[in-house]
Amino acid sequence: MTASTRLKRHAGASPAGFRRGARSGAQLTLAALAVLMSPAAALASEPADLFTRGLEAGPLFAGLAALAGGLLTCLTPCVYPMIAITVSIFGAREAKSRREAMLLSTSFVLGIVVLFTTMLVVAALTGSLFGSVLSNRWVIVGIAMVFIALSLSMFGAFEMTLPDSLMQRLSQVGGIGYGGAFLLGLVSGLVAAPCTGPVLTGIILWIGKTQNIGLGALVGATFSLGLGLPFWLVGTFAVALPKGGKWMLGVKSFFGIVMLIVALYFLKTTFPALSALARPTPQFMAVMAGLVAIGLLLGAVHLSWDDGGLGVKARKGLGIALTVTSGFLLVASLDLPRLASPVPAAVAGEAGARQLTWLHEEPVAVTKARAERRPLLVDFTAEWCGACKQLAKETFSDPRVMAKAAHFVAVKVDATDDEDPRVDAVMNKYKVVGLPTVVIYDSSGTERKRFNDFVGPDVFLAALEGIQ
Repeated sequence: MTASTRLKRHAGASPAGFRRGARSGAQLTLAALAVLMSPAAALASEPADLFTRGLEAGPLFAGLAALAGGLLTCLTPCVYPMIAITVSIFGAREAKSRREAMLLSTSFVLGIVVLFTTMLVVAALTGSLFGSVLSNRWVIVGIAMVFIALSLSMFGAFEMTLPDSLMQRLSQVGGIGYGGAFLLGLVSGLVAAPCTGPVLTGIILWIGKTQNIGLGALVGATFSLGLGLPFWLVGTFAVALPKGGKWMLGVKSFFGIVMLIVALYFLKTTFPALSALARPTPQFMAVMAGLVAIGLLLGAVHLSWDDGGLGVKARKGLGIALTVTSGFLLVASLDLPRLASPVPAAVAGEAGARQLTWLHEEPVAVTKARAERRPLLVDFTAEWCGACKQLAKETFSDPRVMAKAAHFVAVKVDATDDEDPRVDAVMNKYKVVGLPTVVIYDSSGTERKRFNDFVGPDVFLAALEGIQ
């Protein structure tokens, strides 16, 4: 079994590591939503991965995020117009009491919950498939193309619908009664597929990588509850919904923008040049957030392609391009390591005013360490490895770590292309079974410490203590 195969299996089978560092399709979708809804959030004193850190805090936030995704999906033209009609079909309008109406509405929502929860549990059970293929560049490109197709659909380039014959059969399922309401809930999720896809595709990818069945069930249920809540309210309390209209097209445009940002984020793992302009500075993030706001004001969301002539179409197109580009660079900048702060004089003095510097050729680093009888620090990283980026951002850029490790020969091994035989050979040499992996050797060549997960600066400093 090659090192790259072991790496893929490990990456797909480590839910804890994934929650700490990896930002998959669902997290990216939700992070992009957060950027678009509140650009100023990126300007906080600790802008790096605030949304992702919330997800890392536990399943509660993940469930709430999925609930919000379900609610947003309800506002799309695929779902919103169905609410009043569907409620009439399963009989809540004609119920003899509020209790009966509530039970019918609850049965309908339970049908939706069973559909999507089952779907995400299956994704978790088959997660090894995701873990074994998601590091392949062509798979990543394929996923990006799916998101681009979903985006184009949201912008009205084409309609994603089920075949007419299947739609007619589905429309005949259900009827008055609790069982009929439940079956109608099952099929309504399929009918709404064109608009659930943008959120659900990302969630499925995320759950597939975590292989966490419990988390899959939780997120599936909360997404379903968000999607079903308006149906339940209308069916139980006869709530009158606002009339549908142009605002629903704005919701579709919003999802389209998010999908394009997610597609670009996936593509940057294979084509790093896409994010070459990104900078991890508050000033850069402020400019990008401002450009996102300008793009939205130009009409990226609120204008429709049918609102007017060429001028309106040009405004919307320019607004979309500006919002997507700036939003992507803003999200990409959050992945970059923080710029190194000046090393305090007292700390720098301990390392003879030197700081940690990185080589990028493993043979060169090993030869240098042996010739100069210096300890060796080997960091295996990859563009798709979230925890690796977190190490670079928070641990290796810490001034104390940079000073303490100044006497090490340090090398970064880029394992993004795990099909490269040279990468595979180096990973075999160091017995790497997953990312992140950081190996520390003393000057005699003896391994002193190995990390296979994210560790903060304090833990890393303790590991360096006494190594000469």
